[in-house]
Amino acid sequence: MYQTNPPLSPQETLPTMYDLPSEDPEEPGLPDEFHLLQPELLRVTFRPPTYAEDNVFTASDLNLYYDTKHTQWYKRPDWFAVLGVSRFYEQTELRLSYVTWCEGTYPFVVVELISPGT
Repeated sequence: MYQTNPPLSPQETLPTMYDLPSEDPEEPGLPDEFHLLQPELLRVTFRPPTYAEDNVFTASDLNLYYDTKHTQWYKRPDWFAVLGVSRFYEQTELRLSYVTWCEGTYPFVVVELISPGT
């Protein structure tokens, strides 16, 4: 990718969950029913009392970029929550990834689900 003036933001240049394969090359494909229901249960029940609903961002299977020294490193947790951040990027667009150094806020909680097969 070429450099623009002004430079493009990491949200525009880093791969999203749609651009990259799973971190695990042995991943069998689509998640089981447990992995579909649990993140939804976490989403609807995670309600920190001192934050308004529109000021809490939760995500499932979304690329989470976390290291400014290794900007291509990411994790794709089953679910995570960030406090004090809108679910919309720049208040207008749904997020396709979460870049911690641009947001200035790290996730409050990260959950990786396991199942009998893994």
